[in-house]
Amino acid sequence: MAMPSISTMLGVVFFAYIVHSIYQMSQLFTKLECTDTPCYESLLGDKPRLQLALFTSTTRTPISSEVQDIYKEQNFNYWQSFEHDFELNVPLKTRRNGTMYLHVVLALQGEPLEWKTLRRDGPTTVHTLSLTEYMLPRAEAFNLLSEGKATEPETAAASQTAKKSAPAAARPSTHIRSNVFVSLLTDMYSVSQADVPPELAQLIRVNRNQQILPILQTDAFNTRIKHLVPITRNTTEFTFSFHYNPVGVGKLRLMLIMEHATQALYKMGFANKDVDEVKGIFSDTNMYLLCGTILISSVHLLFDFLSFKNDVAFWRSKRSYAGLSTRTTLWRAFSQIVIFLYLFDEQSSYLVLIPVGLGMFIELWKCKKILRLELTFSGFIRRKLEQAEQPQPSALAEAQTQQFDRQGMRYLSYLLYPLCVAGAIYSLIYQPHRSWYSWTLNSLVNGVYAFGFLFMLPQLFVNYKLKSVAALPWRAFMYKAFNTFIDDFFAFIITMPTAHRVACLRDDIVFLIYLYQRWLYPVDKSRVDTGVAITETTEAEDDAHQKRD
Repeated sequence: MAMPSISTMLGVVFFAYIVHSIYQMSQLFTKLECTDTPCYESLLGDKPRLQLALFTSTTRTPISSEVQDIYKEQNFNYWQSFEHDFELNVPLKTRRNGTMYLHVVLALQGEPLEWKTLRRDGPTTVHTLSLTEYMLPRAEAFNLLSEGKATEPETAAASQTAKKSAPAAARPSTHIRSNVFVSLLTDMYSVSQADVPPELAQLIRVNRNQQILPILQTDAFNTRIKHLVPITRNTTEFTFSFHYNPVGVGKLRLMLIMEHATQALYKMGFANKDVDEVKGIFSDTNMYLLCGTILISSVHLLFDFLSFKNDVAFWRSKRSYAGLSTRTTLWRAFSQIVIFLYLFDEQSSYLVLIPVGLGMFIELWKCKKILRLELTFSGFIRRKLEQAEQPQPSALAEAQTQQFDRQGMRYLSYLLYPLCVAGAIYSLIYQPHRSWYSWTLNSLVNGVYAFGFLFMLPQLFVNYKLKSVAALPWRAFMYKAFNTFIDDFFAFIITMPTAHRVACLRDDIVFLIYLYQRWLYPVDKSRVDTGVAITETTEAEDDAHQKRD
């Protein structure tokens, strides 16, 4: 019995790990039950009538004179979700790059709701969260051509404001949250000290009647960067939305674990934007969709690894490049560089940047291989003289491939260049940009995304002329194809530019055309095609003949 390949074993182990992780996550949603004595029950099990009050202050533990009362609800229905918009007076201390906090208070009916008389040791729950966060200001976009024009004073003023704010962008400033999400654990449960989950231990408070007080917690999933608005010295009033949602034990435990995980990511050096993207993946409350997202993202990472591995293995063993379009290979490398710089300029998530960056280096390595370049010790790059060493049939096949490649590229240039120039001019006139560098990258990447499909035509044209697709790395193509369909799913979950989402659909179309050509020109592995280097086996046989000679 033959041993399974490394890829197969890796896939099985990886799949088992993902299934185990999903199972462990499902255990978070099991009901909490008491298995020891004494047992502590939730105060909400008696269905008491509660009051809700909201206060703001500039410190976490304020005195009564520093507190601003913004909302009170005498008969609070904590079983239903609700949201409300509030108008805040922003204190001068906050406007001077200070802080601001929101205090959410739950109390039994009849209890006083004044800050100085709150019973902190009784059946009252006070949850404090920060309304502000220090953050680098976002770069402003403006029309590059209207810069300095007197005929458009508003646009010119915006341009000058963006220019003046550029030096200050290196210093974090106060941003306030336009949306606040708070959750209350409403499940009926009973636990002993031995049954308390570790993530809930710090939140549990017990009154003298052996009852667990209501647990309020900020919803870490929905606390996103997009809700942060910069505060200036002229911001005296601000409107924010307060969102309340009742949650179960499983959702609360997942939120707390997620909060601890984000803190670990910060310690590992991840930026706020990258952590925010991870929150976006877990923000849906549907457990089945959440598990499906984890499974699909894990499979995507596995296919990324396998496609890179097979692609590198194919090109490493390649000695004859007949049937492979040099211009398509160069275009892939150029497009990967442009896409990487564009995504980096747009501050896309590392979840998108890392695979694109790895693919960029692989495409550059392919260019080195197909152009037969080598880096000398003196730092210069020169071409290897391998053409004379190649067998005559292989050299003729490569020459024929290059002829078809040039022919296909000539037809393509008649359509490509005018469209690229027209798109760049349109973007410059009608769309705002942060800088000339951003406009250049945006114009290049729009050409890459919009006409990347057209740049695959030289390879399709070569396949058509040679009536063969045997020179292509089909195993790597299959893994990449699976990932393109997964990318269609991720395009609606992970934040990325709209053009990058459209490119996912473009890749699907390219792969379907390649599949049609593979069906149209089937590979006969029992026949040695002297015009095209088919497999590693054929090349090994050529080496053996040369040694015998």
